[in-house]
Amino acid sequence: MILKHALGLITHPDEEWKSIEREHSTPITVIFTYIALLATIGPVCAYYSLTTIGWTVGNADAVMLTTNSALTLCLINYATVLVGIPLMGWIIDSLAEIYGGKHENNAASGIALAAYATTPIFFAGFGLLYPEPWVNLFIGVAGMAYASYLYIQGIPIIMHIEKDRAVFFGGAILTAALVLIVTALAGSVLIWSVGFGPEYIS
Repeated sequence: MILKHALGLITHPDEEWKSIEREHSTPITVIFTYIALLATIGPVCAYYSLTTIGWTVGNADAVMLTTNSALTLCLINYATVLVGIPLMGWIIDSLAEIYGGKHENNAASGIALAAYATTPIFFAGFGLLYPEPWVNLFIGVAGMAYASYLYIQGIPIIMHIEKDRAVFFGGAILTAALVLIVTALAGSVLIWSVGFGPEYIS
């Protein structure tokens, strides 16, 4: 089921969103059988690159992290995703009522929209196996662009918001997502400052 939804959203999103709406899984199911699994792609690939291959910028020597440092940073990243996507789902659910959409006490539809629309970003994590900054930037931007498209496609189906309002609702969602991303970046700076910063191999 998990792989079916992930591949379906990449190949035929309209049909897959309808399937997801009919399924109407609980938030716990979505979090622990979809987000928890696919969110491992980025951290696992990053850990391998950071400790085995190393990152290079220009003609400089490869930069690598110690295994403990890389593991800590990857686990923090994973935990952030596990918390951030359901939080985004709750925000989506709260905003939906304003736009005449479906509101649920457990935010099941909002969490489903947030989780499944993020699928391209999960898959973009595979790009970390090739540690070139410009390549990863391109893959990341492409993943975010397709995720934005999936949000717009999924809003009328999952949140029951009319198509003419879906674009405005999508703009509100993307604004909230940017706020969450900036908050996560600020949080990472604080975490680094209390002793969890990267430790490089000389």
